[in-house]
Amino acid sequence: MIRLLLLRHAKSAWDDQSLPDIARPLNARGQRAAPLMGRYLRDQGLFADRILCSSSQRTRETLAGLLPFLRRPSEITITESLYRDSEDTYLPEIRARGGAAPTLLLIGHNPAMQETALDCVGTGDKAARTALEDKFPTAALAIVTFDADDWSTVTSGSGTLKDFVRPRDLEADSPPVD
Repeated sequence: MIRLLLLRHAKSAWDDQSLPDIARPLNARGQRAAPLMGRYLRDQGLFADRILCSSSQRTRETLAGLLPFLRRPSEITITESLYRDSEDTYLPEIRARGGAAPTLLLIGHNPAMQETALDCVGTGDKAARTALEDKFPTAALAIVTFDADDWSTVTSGSGTLKDFVRPRDLEADSPPVD
C-alpha cells in the first residue's frame, strides 16, 4: 500500500504585477495556511518519505511552512517540471519520480492538482470526492492510497480517496499554529 498526498500551494500574492508568475510569493493568508496544513499532516501521522515540489516561489514557501511539522527526514526534490506541466496531470511525474516511497507528497498547482486527483481516484469517500470535483482550493490536500508497492505501477482510477481537506475545514476548531 502506498499513499499520495496532493497539496496545492497556499494562497499567493498578486500585488506586484511586475513579478513573473513563477516568482509570486505567498500572501498573508497563504503564510497562515501552510503551517496549518503542516500541523494537520503531523497530527494525522501523514509523514512523507519523498516530497516533490514545484520550483515556483509559492510552492517552495508552502513547503517551508510545512517543514517544521514534518518530523522524519524526507527526500525533497524541487522540480521545474511540476511548474511547467501545471496544465496537465502530474501522474507521469508521480510514476517517474515516486520510486518506492511509501508516502509521496506532491506540492503543485491547479489545474494539474485537481486533474491528477480526479485521474487517480477510482473509489473512496463520496463527500470528499464531491468536494474535490467542485474545487481544489489553495492549500487543500487530497489523500489517496493505492494497492501497489511502487509508483511506476500506478494507473488511472486505481486509487482510493481517503480524504480531501481544505484549510477552512481546519480553521474553525484549530488553535494558533505552533
